[in-house]
Amino acid sequence: MSLPLAVTPGEPAGIGPDLVLTAADDLPCGRLVVFGDPDQLERRTRELGRRIPMREWQPGQALPDAALPICPVPHAELVAPGRPEPANAPSLLRALDRASNAVRQGHCGALVTGPLNKEIITRGSATPFTGHTEYLAQRAGATSPVMMLVGGDLRVALVTTHLPLREVPDAVTAERVERCVGITVAALRRDFAIDRPRLLVTGLNPHAGEGGQLGQEETRVIAPALERLRHELAETATVVGPLAADTAFTPAQTASCHAIVAMYHDQGLTPLKQRAFGTAVNVTLGLPFVRTSVDHGTAFDLAGTGYADPGSFRQALVLARELATNRTRAWAESG
Repeated sequence: MSLPLAVTPGEPAGIGPDLVLTAADDLPCGRLVVFGDPDQLERRTRELGRRIPMREWQPGQALPDAALPICPVPHAELVAPGRPEPANAPSLLRALDRASNAVRQGHCGALVTGPLNKEIITRGSATPFTGHTEYLAQRAGATSPVMMLVGGDLRVALVTTHLPLREVPDAVTAERVERCVGITVAALRRDFAIDRPRLLVTGLNPHAGEGGQLGQEETRVIAPALERLRHELAETATVVGPLAADTAFTPAQTASCHAIVAMYHDQGLTPLKQRAFGTAVNVTLGLPFVRTSVDHGTAFDLAGTGYADPGSFRQALVLARELATNRTRAWAESG
């Protein structure tokens, strides 16, 4: 029997609990273990008009046969839908800590996270928080996490993530480009089971700098980095670029590759979300465990209404299971 997925509902005043409870109602009990506040989840269950039996669970215990396992991480305050409470920030981070530890210790197969609100976490916690990706990587000692979104026929990895746009050019260094592409190739081979992936890499500037006329980053940083990567990865992957971002996402280009590496957040995620919003999945590459998440935020206005679309969360569960299975198989085959 495969290990259960460790799930964190995220911000309790948002739609994360709704998504978790909807998934638990649809899936056989035992496939998920929820790290959260039992009282909050019971309350949201009633607000949604559902009846879901729950039972307390701790890592190392057997899973209950006919109830949703809850690893209790109590909140400081019970909240109403749409009314977040910064005092809950420490418990939300504790839930992430406990869930990721359960995966690393072999009690759960992968981590699936519901959406958090960065502002609420920052206001209520002394811990700097720029996002799940950075937080989980820091705790796991992973120095170079890569954010990838998977949706429809696209996989898009990002060289830089949550930065003000004016800081992006300085952050696009040769080292960062090489790390991002290298980690993406390794993940495609191991977790996505693609033997020889083909990657397209965008430039930073319009028309990929147009030979230096519209910016120097391509000629001075990105192209030399890609040339080194083509030599280093010659036996395992094909790396193409730097390409103009406005044509890299056309159907003809995307049909010819396994992933696109973009230089910054909106450059890569705008076309992906235009094609797959609501069913796309956020994957953190470079961690010692599999982690997936939804492609959207907390949607406070929909919390507790029953109208939240569970599509992205369901896909996150499916992809987490697939990636964990592939990773386990790759480890076994490598001895």
